[in-house]
Amino acid sequence: MALSTSPETPLPVGEVSRLIGGWIERLGAVWVEGQITQLSRRPGAGVVFLTLRDPSYDISVSVTCYRQVFDAIADVVGEGARVVVHAKPEWYAPRGQLSLRAAEIRPVGVGELLARLEQLKKTLAAEGLFAAERKKPLPFLPQLVGLVCGRASAAERDVLENARHRWPAVRFEVRNVAVQGVHAVPQVVQAVKELDATDDVDVIIVARGGGSVEDLLPFSDEQLVRAVASCRTPVVSAIGHEPDTPLLDYVADLRASTPTDAAKRVVPDVGEEYERVRQLRDRARRCVRALVEREERGLAHALARPCMEDPHRMIEEREDHIASVLDRGRRTLRHLLDRADSELTHTHARVVALSPAATLRRGYAVLQKADGHVVRDPGEVTADEALRARVAEGEFTVRVDT
Repeated sequence: MALSTSPETPLPVGEVSRLIGGWIERLGAVWVEGQITQLSRRPGAGVVFLTLRDPSYDISVSVTCYRQVFDAIADVVGEGARVVVHAKPEWYAPRGQLSLRAAEIRPVGVGELLARLEQLKKTLAAEGLFAAERKKPLPFLPQLVGLVCGRASAAERDVLENARHRWPAVRFEVRNVAVQGVHAVPQVVQAVKELDATDDVDVIIVARGGGSVEDLLPFSDEQLVRAVASCRTPVVSAIGHEPDTPLLDYVADLRASTPTDAAKRVVPDVGEEYERVRQLRDRARRCVRALVEREERGLAHALARPCMEDPHRMIEEREDHIASVLDRGRRTLRHLLDRADSELTHTHARVVALSPAATLRRGYAVLQKADGHVVRDPGEVTADEALRARVAEGEFTVRVDT
């Protein structure tokens, strides 16, 4: 329960320590898992002191136990071993210090470790951290490669030598960290985060040589897996040898079987690229040559056409044809005009021959009454009636004589 205190009524340090001890006393015995980081077994002492650490969160707690409790597992555990402890929390009031009084210590076996890792793997897979669609492609030619590895390790040497042999201009940003033991997880996580925050780093390689399941355990830590999953930079996992598959392999964007394989997968081979460029250049040259030759043949074929060899030939041929048609048209028109003229002359002669004037010139005369009516019948005139007689050269008056 919360205490009522104020600047005027504070609690003494001893009272606060006593209250904390009371709360811890009520917690009771618990099972705790951790990694032994410090172990003290003084000769003749009846109590063994050790430090139990959680590598995922960098938290440690002191543990004490009677010698006979530790002697039961002394042959199979040591510093760096993972254990399960059945202990009761204790509060040492004079120093304000929390510790655990262990009544039983059990080593965590390989089978149990693998079972827990399998359960963690299923949990992370269910969250989608291992999904293929989350994998980021590696750049073709990284300018700066981040490398997380042990100091002066064979893995570091393999990656650097093989990468520079393949592409001498490649640059590395190396972070040397602990790759096993209690400090491995926080140091690797910190190195990965630092490299991911560096804008010039194009890809990150996390490398370590082979080892036992316990040695490679830091690379299956949940904290490291989630840190890699949140990286914006592609991450390559190169842990151990081909059979080794820590959880880092599943969350990484690319799994390399060995550190040497990681160098080959991340950096292209300059000789191979030169050869590829040469092949592409030759192929391009052949394609261009074939294209030019095809166009030359097409041009030669086009130039061989009669119209291209003698461009005026078609015009000249058409000119003769047009002249022939024009001459034929003139002849036809002239013939039509001559025939029309002949027909017109003939028609004119007929008209002239049949006209009244021609009849009058042959000696005939036309008699008309005073009203202009032509006399056609003798019965139409009377005695002494004056008529007008029209002849070819004029007219005159005549009188009827009965």
